[in-house]
Amino acid sequence: MSEDPTLFDIIGSTRAMRRLKPDPVPDELVAKIIEAGVCAPSGANSQTWRFLVVKSPEIKRAVHAYYKRAFDELVGPHYAKSKPPPGVTPEAYARQHAAVEHLTEHFHEAPVWIVPCLLNRGSAEPKRWDGASIYPAVQNMLLAARALGLGATLTTRHLMFERETEALFGLPPGVHSYAIIPVGYPLGNYGPVKRAPISEVTYLDRWEQPFVRPS
Repeated sequence: MSEDPTLFDIIGSTRAMRRLKPDPVPDELVAKIIEAGVCAPSGANSQTWRFLVVKSPEIKRAVHAYYKRAFDELVGPHYAKSKPPPGVTPEAYARQHAAVEHLTEHFHEAPVWIVPCLLNRGSAEPKRWDGASIYPAVQNMLLAARALGLGATLTTRHLMFERETEALFGLPPGVHSYAIIPVGYPLGNYGPVKRAPISEVTYLDRWEQPFVRPS
């Protein structure tokens, strides 16, 4: 990678950084990450996103209890019986599992959490398409954290106990969280990411009709 990374360098090396130092992250960097988030598109440019910055050790510990419970009851058993995903060797998958366990145990020690939320626009419950108005912002924030030399990851595990964790965050009626992004200085190294080649996941015009990349 060059000294001045391009956008594609950053995209290709933005791994899920699950091992983070507890050292404080300056508010100015947190603000830059959120500024990158609000540059993202949203449905009708409605910008109904809200971002909760969580630093309180008490709140983080309380949410962590549910996060750990979700691992013990569902996520951990899933990893134990699952095969490696496309593009990932068994050895790399074992390292990923170890990193997930590390995050589970130390989730509350990340110095900053950013919780991306959406205001309810009238429907009783969030709809499938609502994610289009928040997850682009999440990806922007992950890329911004990488560009700033910080580690971050997208996790939604707290939503297995959505009612309890959103109450701990003090979210009012009509506001829902869509992820937690723990942010800190990384203990590990960036990228490259491991994924299946696009030839295995891309079609042309009709399902399973190959899209052939020019040679």
